Amino acid sequence: MGIIQGMSKQPRKPLKWVGSAKRDLDAMPEDVKDVFGHAIDLAQAGGKHQDARAMSGFGSAGVLEVVEDFRSDTYRAVYTVKFAGWIYVLHCFQKKSKSGIKTPKEDMALINVRLKAAKQDYEVWQAQQGAR
Repeated sequence: MGIIQGMSKQPRKPLKWVGSAKRDLDAMPEDVKDVFGHAIDLAQAGGKHQDARAMSGFGSAGVLEVVEDFRSDTYRAVYTVKFAGWIYVLHCFQKKSKSGIKTPKEDMALINVRLKAAKQDYEVWQAQQGAR
């Protein structure tokens, strides 16, 4: 007789979209949306998509990006798992730079601004939790 051990199911992490990230994702091709949606879903469940990589320039693995090529275009979704119990989607975009694989400066600047906004949102949430 075998023993079947049930996996303890941890609660899904709530998701927050920063700025136009959701609108930008919605405008992408269906195949790209499927990949990014799956990656975000895995993050909410506490996992990590096989193509998710730590984004350089943020000091830790707390900011992740998933890159998807579709036809001759490259798309990226950037999200953070830095804030305990939450997933913040920071930026979804089509890479238009012709200079290598580096993320364009404008996109890096936007990700930084949105990461700061996510941090502020998380700190407000934390303060509200303490008030209860």
